[in-house]
Amino acid sequence: MNGGAFQRVMFAVYIAIFFLYLLGPLAVMAISAFNTPQYPQVWPIEGLTLDWFGLLLADADMMYGLQTSVWIGLLVVCISVPTGLAGAIVMTQIQSRLRSTYYLIVVSPVLTPGIIIGISTVVFWRQFTTDTGTRFLYDGIALTVLGQSSFISAYCMLIILARLQRFDRVQEEAALDLGASYPQVFRHILLPFLKPALASAAVLAFLSSFENYNTTTFSILSDKTLTTVLAGRVRQGTTPSISALAVLIVGVTILAAIAYEIWKRRADAAAARRQRAALAAEEAELAGEPVPA
Repeated sequence: MNGGAFQRVMFAVYIAIFFLYLLGPLAVMAISAFNTPQYPQVWPIEGLTLDWFGLLLADADMMYGLQTSVWIGLLVVCISVPTGLAGAIVMTQIQSRLRSTYYLIVVSPVLTPGIIIGISTVVFWRQFTTDTGTRFLYDGIALTVLGQSSFISAYCMLIILARLQRFDRVQEEAALDLGASYPQVFRHILLPFLKPALASAAVLAFLSSFENYNTTTFSILSDKTLTTVLAGRVRQGTTPSISALAVLIVGVTILAAIAYEIWKRRADAAAARRQRAALAAEEAELAGEPVPA
């Protein structure tokens, strides 16, 4: 076997091991979700059943935790994406000598352990609500949203900033020269350009919030999310209903990814058609021919 063939074989082995390591646990959970034993079991398969999915849907704590996690995730998106957008815009506007300091400040929550963020969120807002007489705001869901948003917004800022660095400022200057106001430039020029980054930031913010445990376990107080419920169940011993939950989450994720890819391809095709139509119209105008409708 020559060197090239050996490298191809080793690369194939590496890829196989990589995907086995990546997808193996998901396959195990998927099989155990349809197996009949009371404890998650892959082999032997004693029978096929859908009872674990019914048991999952009938689990009040699990469903309440799922509902709370989704609600918190949506609120985190509503806070983190605008905050990240503002942070990215400020990054491009401040003086170059201050950017490194500003960048260090806004990215520091990402480098802070989640446990520290959770504890500090609870301590700060407990004292703040007590001193201001707004104790009713000292709520587990509100604290979790604030704690998670403090570092998830930094992720959003980095995504938006990467897109914003490719923005051509000449478009803004041209619009201002033509009489547009700054809000109009922001709404009609900058936001459409940042739309893909905003969508990616929103998805990342929701997923980061949904799976977060370190910050949530302290800031949620007496309430509970899906991650805290799952952590409690794992300490008591797992059941195949948790595997059924994993199958549903993976299935929803795959369907969402497929739907997004279909939408993206259709949007790209529509943009290409518009570009071809514009080029054809420009060529026809230069040739003195009638412009196609």
